[in-house]
Amino acid sequence: MRLLGAMRLVRFRGAGGAEPRLGLEEAAGGNVVDLSAAEPALPRSMRAFLESGQSGLAAAQRALESGQHRLPRETVRLLAPVGDPEKVICVGLNYRDHCLEQNVKIPTEPIIFNKFPSTIIGPFDDIVHPEESSEVDWEVELAAVIGKKGRHIEESSALDHVVGFTVANDVSARDWQMKNGRQWLLAKTFDTFCPLGPALVTKEAVADVHNLSIRCSVNGQLMQDSSTSQLIFRLPKLIAWISRFVTLVPGDILLTGTPPGVGAFQKPPVFLKRGDEVQCEIEELGTICNKVV
Repeated sequence: MRLLGAMRLVRFRGAGGAEPRLGLEEAAGGNVVDLSAAEPALPRSMRAFLESGQSGLAAAQRALESGQHRLPRETVRLLAPVGDPEKVICVGLNYRDHCLEQNVKIPTEPIIFNKFPSTIIGPFDDIVHPEESSEVDWEVELAAVIGKKGRHIEESSALDHVVGFTVANDVSARDWQMKNGRQWLLAKTFDTFCPLGPALVTKEAVADVHNLSIRCSVNGQLMQDSSTSQLIFRLPKLIAWISRFVTLVPGDILLTGTPPGVGAFQKPPVFLKRGDEVQCEIEELGTICNKVV
């Protein structure tokens, strides 16, 4: 039995490459409900849809239960579930096992940086390897999506501000992050450096977001394999901390950190090259797979 509110929201293009539309996956990897056809009054932007709050989510639930406006999966191209967030906020050193891998102290407060929205690409789009870097790395991450505006949010109510979760790859140019002036922002924000998807899975559909397996493979070889139970700062703490500084608004994306197994800390280090394929997977959320070109 499907829980009320449990949905897998997507953005997609249909046959002929028309304008992006909103939809829902019937199941992970399944056919797509054309939400824009079922509820034409809804906005086509996920950010605007989330701003509509409970009325928008209720309309999506009706469309899911209607049994109509189904599109075969092979006829659609999935896009990033949120393509135009106001903010992409990231957390560094947020897995205990990743800190141990680097032999660094576990942080006592969250380390926050950001990526620009122009980094975002779809779940199966290509990552462009920039000419300016020779040390491009992978980082599978749990991403939370904000559904309700807030500032100075209390930890006890923080998850009320989250609509759901998706899979992200925080692609990073290590030569710019760790050398070249330690330019964290520049290292993280090359175009195409934030594959996202495949769906925005509402929190009602996730049993325990702090106990999900999280993995990354490169060319079929498992590189990262951990659990979100290893998070140092869990979502309520992160949301409360970040909202001390900035107002969180619907559509904002929060990348929560990566587990061990990134290329920079392999012995010897391993970096992505053109032709590589990176697959990131989180239990209950789905899989994204991006080729490096």
